[in-house]
Amino acid sequence: MSASTVERTARPRRSRTRSRTVSARPALALSTLRPHQYDLRPACVSLVCPDCGTWVPITGLGTKSPKIVPHDTGRAGKDAAVRCRLGSNRLVTVDVTVRAWQERLEDGHAETGHRRRTTVRRKPKVAVAPAVSQIAAQRPLMADGEPGDGRWLVRKMRWASVESAVRDVDTRREQMPAGDKPLGAPPVPLTTLRPERRMS
Repeated sequence: MSASTVERTARPRRSRTRSRTVSARPALALSTLRPHQYDLRPACVSLVCPDCGTWVPITGLGTKSPKIVPHDTGRAGKDAAVRCRLGSNRLVTVDVTVRAWQERLEDGHAETGHRRRTTVRRKPKVAVAPAVSQIAAQRPLMADGEPGDGRWLVRKMRWASVESAVRDVDTRREQMPAGDKPLGAPPVPLTTLRPERRMS
């Protein structure tokens, strides 16, 4: 296999570069980034490239024109060598001091350090109740105007089962005399009943 057919991988990102090329894009201010997206420690001055999302060294921090070094989008030595055209050689405006960056980083850690993971409880989806007009439109009407949802039929069947007994009671009530004598009861004696004494 020839050397020309070997797939090139991303090159290591050196903290210092001799390239004098400067991107035409406006300078990237560190204050526009979050504290965890850049590092101002002298040993590893770097930031997350806003275009490709990889950590990239900042060169020339002590000069008038610090900038992002030329870099590939993938991991050095593992991913394909795809150059980040937008983020490479872009000027950086260092408008945050190391002390202010550390304070922001510590404050953010203090706010999120005590948080605990909570179990997400999904609320059950409740069907939207229909409007009154929609309910009325869904109920079909019978021939006599009664709602046809089944309750009318149940009432009709119950009435049919007791109709004869009710009409019989109504008929007997109409035949009851005006006095105190109830219909079907033994006659009330009109004379005073006296017990007879037996002769010995």
